[in-house]
Amino acid sequence: MKKRALITGINGMDGSHMADFLLQKNYEIFGLERRVSNRNRTNTQHLTGKINFISGDLTDQNSLLRALNESRPDEVYNFAAQSFVGESWNTPEFTSSVTGLGVLRMLEAIREHRSPVKFYQASTSEMFGKAVECPANEKTPFYPRSPYGVSKLYGHWITKNYRESYDMFNCSGICFNHESERRGLEFVTRKITDGVAKISLGISDHITLGNLDAKRDWGYAVDYVEAMWLMLQQDEPDDYVIATGECHSVKEFLDVSFQCVGISDWSNYVRQDKRFMRPAEVDVLIGDCSKAQKVLNWTSTTSFEKLVKIMVDSDVAHLKNKE
Repeated sequence: MKKRALITGINGMDGSHMADFLLQKNYEIFGLERRVSNRNRTNTQHLTGKINFISGDLTDQNSLLRALNESRPDEVYNFAAQSFVGESWNTPEFTSSVTGLGVLRMLEAIREHRSPVKFYQASTSEMFGKAVECPANEKTPFYPRSPYGVSKLYGHWITKNYRESYDMFNCSGICFNHESERRGLEFVTRKITDGVAKISLGISDHITLGNLDAKRDWGYAVDYVEAMWLMLQQDEPDDYVIATGECHSVKEFLDVSFQCVGISDWSNYVRQDKRFMRPAEVDVLIGDCSKAQKVLNWTSTTSFEKLVKIMVDSDVAHLKNKE
């Protein structure tokens, strides 16, 4: 009998990659999407006819309960969120409602559903923020530096609280930055690879960015969804840091991106603008995934250089096809 999975945020990067992964595992998949006039299924066009799209919203608990009744899932993967850190300062209340309280609504819906459901919560390295320990592991204290990080921290702790209070199989993956060719254009990594592709094709002559010195632990989302799935296959629920253990700056991301199109000196192609600076910056984030390696037998397999090349090549191909 096929396992059934409900994926929130199905049209996002992680949601679409998780759907691809679970299809390979012969799951029946239900993708939760908000009922809006213009749905963005750019990342899920290839899934039409392969998965079931159903309506629901993390700001409406009754819609989540209806989605659970319709999908009757064995596993729920919660990726839905206002996930752009920069935007969270502009819309802190909305971010808190969706990214934080949305997790509570889903957990309450699962509890009222009264059928065994394994739950995965997409936590984030942004909860560490001004990290007091580097690299950070599951025991490192949290110090979020944005409304997004604070909201994610609420979702993380309420997931743990419901696990302990109601004996629910809830896991949180504390994922460090992971990217792919499906990342939204508002994120710095895709902004860079899309900009580099446009420069290489003569469509644009520069990229405008914020802080070039920020350092992150960047992995490939396709690798990371396997770790998320593995968490729900264990005998006991727990939380895990998912990371590569390597750290690279935005400048290094630029180096590799421009090298992919044959440009060694990018200084004339990049401009900085204070509008893209965060009010409270997170300088360095590196993860220690020793626990995931030991318990889940998981490790990231895609190098930083390969990840960047995948993204640049995809954007170049996309723009050529568009033309």
